[in-house]
Amino acid sequence: MFPALSVLIVLPVLGAIAVAVLPKRRPELVFPVALAASILPLGMVLWVLWNFQVGEAGFQMLETAVWSETLGIGWKLGIDGISLFLVVLTAVLFPLAIAASRSIEDRTKAYMVSMLVLEAGLLGVFLSLDLLVFFAFFEIVLVPMYLLIGIWGSGNRAYAAIKFVLYTAFGSAFLLAGIIALGLITGDRIGATASFDFRDMLGVGLPASTQLWLFAAFGIAFAIKVPLFPLHTWLPDAHTEAPTAGSVVLAGVLLKMGTYGFLRFNLTLFPQASVDLAEVMAVLGVIGIIYGAAVAIVQPDVKRLVAYSSISHLGFILLGTFALTRQGIEGGVFQMVSHGLTTGALFLLIGMLYDRRHTRRIDAYGGIASVMPIYAGVFLFMAFASAGLPSLSGFVGEFTILLGSYLTLPGLAVVAGFGVILAAIYLLWAYERIFTGPVVHPENEGLADLGFREIAIVAPLVVLIVALGVYPKPMFDRIGPSVDAVIERIESGTGYVAPIPGPTLVVRAGETGED
Repeated sequence: MFPALSVLIVLPVLGAIAVAVLPKRRPELVFPVALAASILPLGMVLWVLWNFQVGEAGFQMLETAVWSETLGIGWKLGIDGISLFLVVLTAVLFPLAIAASRSIEDRTKAYMVSMLVLEAGLLGVFLSLDLLVFFAFFEIVLVPMYLLIGIWGSGNRAYAAIKFVLYTAFGSAFLLAGIIALGLITGDRIGATASFDFRDMLGVGLPASTQLWLFAAFGIAFAIKVPLFPLHTWLPDAHTEAPTAGSVVLAGVLLKMGTYGFLRFNLTLFPQASVDLAEVMAVLGVIGIIYGAAVAIVQPDVKRLVAYSSISHLGFILLGTFALTRQGIEGGVFQMVSHGLTTGALFLLIGMLYDRRHTRRIDAYGGIASVMPIYAGVFLFMAFASAGLPSLSGFVGEFTILLGSYLTLPGLAVVAGFGVILAAIYLLWAYERIFTGPVVHPENEGLADLGFREIAIVAPLVVLIVALGVYPKPMFDRIGPSVDAVIERIESGTGYVAPIPGPTLVVRAGETGED
């Protein structure tokens, strides 16, 4: 079998090597080589997407190479409906982020190498079935993101980069301890020294107390990555100081490592603990929804505003995940992708404006729609998409989450619904202050509108947001069976029964009809 998943991870690494060995006398080659190296994985992802078997719940395109029989460690890759579209999202965003990095002139080669290594690490996180290899990729991601913030960030970049590392390292210590403990327990159950194969771990029945401890060990690391309130304080600083491409990748993909981790590992490996702690986790998610939106309203910096909006949107995903319903979890997976598209696009647009005026303060603008009409139109579209306007992808994800969470947590679903209203407030109020009315500052009168290259960067995201908002069924068809497997795992391991909606409600996102 063609090792498509291994090739997918290796391609960015080879691209990073190619960029690193480029002669210093040919700096003009760095950007096109890096861009080409980021486009190649996208082509491979399209092949994977085309060959993905719809209707299958298990892992597909499995690849296994045992490194140590004794320790139960190996190169084990697989993809299912939960990880499929996160891999697609990663492959889509990186070429756009690199294409938007033309303004990077200092140590360009190191910058592009960092971006490509970061892409390889993120793909490894979503494809690894060996938990020690997963942890290695989880940590590899930390290094290039630290460099992107610390070297190519703005004013307070050193503080933001160190804070990012300290928070992540703290969580990773718990994650590693949990993985080792679970690997030893799994090995003991199957008659080996250890096994870190996720599929072996699924067959191990753990006592409720052990599940709680391991849920906490895994959960702390993933909660920091989301980030879940109150472990969120590193994110606004990291977003504010990171270069444009760093913010795009951070919001679009890196934060999803946390939500993916909760769904992939916590819910499936520790089902009883997930049921016992579901309401607590959902409450924290709703607090994040309201808190993130409320703080976003008062931000004077537009990039910081979008950073806090990410905390709010990620709260929806946590709510859907721990509603423990098919609709909630499917909506959560869908929203991971939608948030990556909409928030990634907003950071791209903010970066384009920053390149022109070198400020992100909202009060430094005013009335610029008259001088940048195309930019103003695209920004308004993305604001609507982020706020959940019907027929755009954000609406599908949030509506499905609220529908699914209302079945088990009606009070929290109602409170979370106010987050949608607050999103419209902070996004449209910011738009009004930046774009409407007369030009307030003379410096803005000569701002250039979006050029062809910039339109080409944003256009794919516009198309995907509309396509997923109008016709989400193909995506739900591929997510659904894997989500069903997670629900069945929880039900079989706990006695919990996922509620089935009545005949007037959606049976599965994108399908309607009688039971």
